[in-house]
Amino acid sequence: MAARRKKTKPELLVTGAAGALAQQVIARLREKYKVIAVDFREQVYLGDDVPSYRIDVNKRGFEDIFRKHNITGVIHLGRMIASEENRMRRYNSNVLGSHRLLDLCHKYHIQKVIILSTYHVYGANAYNPALIDEGAPLKAAELTMDLIDSVELENLANIYLWKYPDLNITVLRPCNIVGPEVRNTMSLLLSSKYCPVLAGFSPMMQFIHIEDMAEAIVAVINSRDHRGIYNVATEDWVAYQEALDRCDCVKIPIWSVPPIAPRLISNMLQLKSFPPYLLNYFKYPVIIDGQLFRSTFGFTPKYSLDEIFSYYRNLKRRR
Repeated sequence: MAARRKKTKPELLVTGAAGALAQQVIARLREKYKVIAVDFREQVYLGDDVPSYRIDVNKRGFEDIFRKHNITGVIHLGRMIASEENRMRRYNSNVLGSHRLLDLCHKYHIQKVIILSTYHVYGANAYNPALIDEGAPLKAAELTMDLIDSVELENLANIYLWKYPDLNITVLRPCNIVGPEVRNTMSLLLSSKYCPVLAGFSPMMQFIHIEDMAEAIVAVINSRDHRGIYNVATEDWVAYQEALDRCDCVKIPIWSVPPIAPRLISNMLQLKSFPPYLLNYFKYPVIIDGQLFRSTFGFTPKYSLDEIFSYYRNLKRRR
């Protein structure tokens, strides 16, 4: 009787593996897939079954990972955010690094690629429509140089999406991702006791729980061919200042926006920097329409706004 051949799992490469979202995604995929974790910040240990590498995508040795493993899919979550590094380092990582990653995906015949983008690419201004769908122009780069890397990353993904359809590229533009272990600016604001607010402004905002976002990514990787660009958001939104109230934050009004405002906010939140362009997102609403993603992938978020805000309320009470 012939020995039963051991079935091998498909292999997925996940960038940004040290981040909270990536680890939520890996936890959901490791049973069905062999996951290879990569991050330029640190080598994370996620178990003996998850090979982990600390390496920059732009480094020569990065291609060795493709040679060593039989990778069939890539989930690119390793986008450097504006509060982490300066504009030049973000451009090198987010644009040039992603360019190299996509070249390698083409060279090694990767069958599915997911790229995490952001709703910030639409830009924040007073003339935004009430609900922004995926066909809306990306005006962020016209409004601020600080978001050029985000828009360029999307342009790059678009080129590869249509030039190499076999890559099955899916670009996701989520609203504000919040929840446990999330260290972006919005999550830090909601978890802070004192929060600055621009007097006279309280734009509508959307929030998605980190576990729902992880489920959204898993839904894409488990789907067949649904390449394209999708907003990812719930159907609920809330005014920013109401969100702060529901998180038990003490609001500190700022009556004008002095040039030192970003530095004051970064000091309050203990960030390396608070990008000035984010101030516009606290003045003007950028509400995205996530209907296309929900209907295409059968996605239903589990966490309500009440559940999201109760996490931040309880976080403060435990301190």
